[in-house]
Amino acid sequence: MTFHDLQIDWLKCFVAVADAGSLSGAAPEVHRSQSAVSMKIKKLEASLDCLLLVRGPRQHQLTPQGQMLLGYARRMLDLHAETQAAFHGSQVTGRIRLGVPDDYAARYLTPALKRFAPNFGAVEIELSCEQSTSLIPKVMSGDLDIALVSRDNPQHGTLLFHEPMVWVGDAQFQVWRRDPLPIAVYEDASLARRSALQSLALQGRRYKVMYNSSSLAGQIAAVESGLAVAVLTRCSAPAHLKILGPEQGLGPLMPMEVSVFRSQASRGSKAVDSLHDLLIRTLRLSATFDRANSLAPEIGGN
Repeated sequence: MTFHDLQIDWLKCFVAVADAGSLSGAAPEVHRSQSAVSMKIKKLEASLDCLLLVRGPRQHQLTPQGQMLLGYARRMLDLHAETQAAFHGSQVTGRIRLGVPDDYAARYLTPALKRFAPNFGAVEIELSCEQSTSLIPKVMSGDLDIALVSRDNPQHGTLLFHEPMVWVGDAQFQVWRRDPLPIAVYEDASLARRSALQSLALQGRRYKVMYNSSSLAGQIAAVESGLAVAVLTRCSAPAHLKILGPEQGLGPLMPMEVSVFRSQASRGSKAVDSLHDLLIRTLRLSATFDRANSLAPEIGGN
């Protein structure tokens, strides 16, 4: 049996399609036309002598062989990128305007930046910590180069993982026993607020908004002071607060789709390219197979 070498470009296109959800969505990520991406996928399939994507009039779906390849492809591209950074990373200069919500800064961004800094010491990073509802418009307008966000639209970045949402309360006050339920919420456009109110509506549970704050610290303060219960991302929930659930009369919450979202104006910037690729490699690995199993995108969408 003759084995054919797997070209890096083929693997990049394959992973881009898996992450973007469509050929059209993958094309700008790899700086290729949609037809060029399709051709590289076909060459990859021919090289491996198997079908990687099931194509339909409105859907793409990874085959079992495609799901298996995705893990290998990510590892190969990761090693390829690390090798390039080891030899060329120090030559990259510039400034990156980076955004992240408070929820994700310590848990997810800090480890990634620790990996980035040694190889890109000449790159200046300007960090903005705001809610995703503020960061997304700034990326779209070009005021930020790149951001880690909870997305509300598949067009807002490359999906990295799903972050669970949890109800939290302070065991000292047990305010979840009250009727109506006092709650602390983020601003009107917040996905966390929307998820909380939808969950309560589905249960038919009465509630009263006792506290509004756009900051994570404000939400935690409201809970710690016994004003209300709140909905937080699991990664940001302090260990001393109680995670609430059915026993406290509170239902499940929709998880957040965490993505890395970059501006059109930043394309071509080697500094932003490097950070963008590192964030994807670092943060999406834990969700590789979950993402592959749920992939059912539209060809013309994303």
